[in-house]
Amino acid sequence: MTAETLKFERTVNAPAFQVYRAFTRGTAFREWFCDAVLADARPGGRLYFWWNTGYYASGEFIALTEGQHVAFTWHGRDEPATTRVQVVLEPHDAGTRFTLTHSDIGSGEEWVEAVKQFKRGWEVGLENLQSVLETGQDLRYVRRPMLGVTIGEFNAEIAAELGVPVTEAIRLDGVIEGMGAAAAGLRKDDVIVGIGGVEVTTWPTLSNALQPHRAGDRVDVVFYRGAEKKRVTMELSPRPLPDVPPTPEDLAAAVRQSYEELDAELTTFIAGLSEEAASYRPAPDEWNVKETLAHLIAGERGFQGWLADLINDDDPMYDRWENPSTVPARLKATLEAYPTLSALLEELKRSKAETLSMLSALPPEFVARKGSYIRLGYYLLEMPGFHTRQHLEQMRQAVAAAQSQ
Repeated sequence: MTAETLKFERTVNAPAFQVYRAFTRGTAFREWFCDAVLADARPGGRLYFWWNTGYYASGEFIALTEGQHVAFTWHGRDEPATTRVQVVLEPHDAGTRFTLTHSDIGSGEEWVEAVKQFKRGWEVGLENLQSVLETGQDLRYVRRPMLGVTIGEFNAEIAAELGVPVTEAIRLDGVIEGMGAAAAGLRKDDVIVGIGGVEVTTWPTLSNALQPHRAGDRVDVVFYRGAEKKRVTMELSPRPLPDVPPTPEDLAAAVRQSYEELDAELTTFIAGLSEEAASYRPAPDEWNVKETLAHLIAGERGFQGWLADLINDDDPMYDRWENPSTVPARLKATLEAYPTLSALLEELKRSKAETLSMLSALPPEFVARKGSYIRLGYYLLEMPGFHTRQHLEQMRQAVAAAQSQ
């Protein structure tokens, strides 16, 4: 049997040590290549990649020369045998030229699909690597369109309450006016089970269904509204992206402004609110106002831990589908430490002040890792406001329920 070798060459405007990092650090791999990864960059060290499509590959590092050479084995899901990937780097003008070879690939019918996926995977991946190294932008994210929805919890109990005959799907917690889902007539508590012919059961499968599409594409969306199964055609919306300030100081200033606006909204909301009303649960499985504030505190602390990992280039790089800031025992402990509304709000503000201090102190070597810095900036400029206001609406509903008693 004749072995086949695939070869890819690319020149990037980045120093060799950054390209080398892209093929050795788990944090870096996640930013351009896969959806989850474990990487122990030493001879004999383990390597594991996973994608939202369900494909995965494992191997081990077999050769490493800092800034010059990386080699590792590769055995992907359903592939006939183990293959080998090698990357050779050399300085080129102000950047780096590198050659990637994927070798020891067999021939014959059993290898046809694997070869096709190898070619496509490396072509798309290396294009994204160049973008991440030179601009910080992950093309998988910036090119992916939006439905224009917020996603809520979904399980067998909620499915029964809604009369939906499935227990694994995406429940809409709301739609964003002016975007595709609202224009197509979707609304809160609709349960999506398919997009563009792809089954949707979880956030990874939703992300995977959207990945091949671009803004302006029209896709079929299959969903349940109660027990009735419906189908609509939706035009996918463009993804608005914030401008990430170039320096940590400027990023911290932008985030500080957002935090101050959110704190003002929270302060106005709790003004005059009694401790009794803030402790009222609309339902046994729903948070009261105090529990929601405790969740926001836990989320801020959790973000600081993630940021510390990111600075250390040691981000675990796997997605936690169970949010640690929702653990009941953790919320209970926070409420025991800060039992009043004013104490909770002040602790939330203190936690945010710590976050801002961390941002201002981001080291230059971290900022130079454009993929990590831009990813951090996108998160900070988009997520906190959306997350807090979503919970602020939840708190308003809890207070309204308390006042109706």
